[in-house]
Amino acid sequence: MSVVASNSELKKRILFTIFILFVYRFGTFVPIPGINIDVLRKFFAGEGANMFGMINLFSGGALERMSIFALNIMPYITSSIIMQLLSSMYKGLENLKKEGEYGRAKINQYTRYLTIVLAFFQSIGVYYALSNSEHSAFVSDSNIFMWTTCISLVGGTVMLMWFGEKITSSGIGNGISLIIFVGIVSSLPATVVQIFDLARTGVYSWFIILLFFAAFAAFLMLVCFVEKTHKRIKIQYPNGAMMKSSGASDSSFLPLKINISGVIPPIFASSILMFPAALVQFIGVDEGSSFISALHRGGAIYLALFSTLILFFSYFYSSIIFNTEEVANNLKKSNCFILGIRPGASTAIHLDKIVSRLTLIGAIYLIFVCVTPEILVTRYSIPLHIGGTGILIMVNVVLDLINQVQSHLFSSKYGSGTKRRRVRVRG
Repeated sequence: MSVVASNSELKKRILFTIFILFVYRFGTFVPIPGINIDVLRKFFAGEGANMFGMINLFSGGALERMSIFALNIMPYITSSIIMQLLSSMYKGLENLKKEGEYGRAKINQYTRYLTIVLAFFQSIGVYYALSNSEHSAFVSDSNIFMWTTCISLVGGTVMLMWFGEKITSSGIGNGISLIIFVGIVSSLPATVVQIFDLARTGVYSWFIILLFFAAFAAFLMLVCFVEKTHKRIKIQYPNGAMMKSSGASDSSFLPLKINISGVIPPIFASSILMFPAALVQFIGVDEGSSFISALHRGGAIYLALFSTLILFFSYFYSSIIFNTEEVANNLKKSNCFILGIRPGASTAIHLDKIVSRLTLIGAIYLIFVCVTPEILVTRYSIPLHIGGTGILIMVNVVLDLINQVQSHLFSSKYGSGTKRRRVRVRG
């Protein structure tokens, strides 16, 4: 802490980030006009928990309070993923991405436009979901409340998008990730209180509660370990003897994460599984049947579909973000090669085998991390509402934040060392 305090630029960045996040958190308690709070609470205590549970988690409860930040930054994340998928499938966007700073700026501009469109349609969906329920959550059926809802929610999403970009450029860490992180972490105090209430009311003994916290700490350590673990592939440079004679290394490593696809597969899987629950609510199917109950969160069919979708999206997304043919071509252009493997097509096949094995291990890891909290919540009534997806996001954001702070400290130390070197010129 003393090192951070002595670094004025880093201190300014941290204070700016805290200020923006404080403004964001304050905005989650500012409701949009025309909302009946009592009806809204009943809605989210029942059917709304299945339909909008994940969005409400990421927004830090802003959706169940129907604040101006109710949609949170989810439209921006969705549009970013769509643009990333289109960039790998559409040649025009792929070429634009390769044009350096100009190409990235244009893609970011398209992402912002798409965010506004998605936020508009999502806000209309939220309005009709709340107004077409058994009791409307709005004080009147006037169309003016539909437009005020759309304008407020779209404006809140655009403001959060701007907050995230300002934190990234002028603060510390990735702004979009930090906004989601704050939303998820804000639910932890209530979760801890509910867990202690279980011990106080005698549902579980204090030993079981302490055992749960110890297991949760071990769970976090496992996630941290896997997220920081890499498979290193040795890359050999040409003219190795010459480089060794000059004191330079003749090789380096290509690091590949075990969880290559990151947190995207659980987010995709959770988003898709929200549709059956919403469809059941709108159609009005009898929820007493065993098939419908198995489709609900924690049911056998739900967990099987969740695991299958995570496995599918792990392979799908890893193939997009890590193009083995492109990596092999780049190595060939740089006159580098993997020991024992021919450059070009053989290298691409070798990398594809390694990535496939790592993706399988990463998918099994994601399934374990995401399914375990679902079982604890539904079968044992442990109020771990953040879920496995929330835990993955929290750990990755904290690790990235630590790396950025260390990078700033190292760069400032290196810069101060070079400033002390002065050359005297004698006339």
